[in-house]
Amino acid sequence: MRHVDFSPLYRSTVGFDRLFSMLDSVGQPEQAPSYPPYNIERTGENTYRITMAVAGFDEKELSIEAHAHVLTVKGEKSEDEAANKTEFLYRGIAKRAFERRFQLADHVEVQAASLKNGLLHIDLLRNIPETLKPRRIAIAADIAEATKTIEAQPAPKQVN
Repeated sequence: MRHVDFSPLYRSTVGFDRLFSMLDSVGQPEQAPSYPPYNIERTGENTYRITMAVAGFDEKELSIEAHAHVLTVKGEKSEDEAANKTEFLYRGIAKRAFERRFQLADHVEVQAASLKNGLLHIDLLRNIPETLKPRRIAIAADIAEATKTIEAQPAPKQVN
């Protein structure tokens, strides 16, 4: 696959580092972990929900952190002594630690998180400030200009 060099753009732009890094990573083969599986859903005009399947994890073993447009969800299973004495014939429930990162758009905030039936739900809200929202500008018709008429003056007579 063709590789694009963004170094000239780095020299002539300011503040677009994250954009160029994302463009660089698009060409790379997908190396993101697939565990745990998750859904991202739109629940309203400005609300979203991330649902992650974290079966076997307790609230104490999960941590959620939002910092600089990145939402990070970590899970680390604690070792219990009773499990060490058990001999597994087949282990299908994952016990491995994970870290999943989500890029958040501007003005997206984490509202709440809950764990129910092995699913971690993270509710997000896009809260756009009033100054950035589009606003309607009323068009006023000036009555004085609407009633103006153009008066024509007769052209001066030409003398031959």
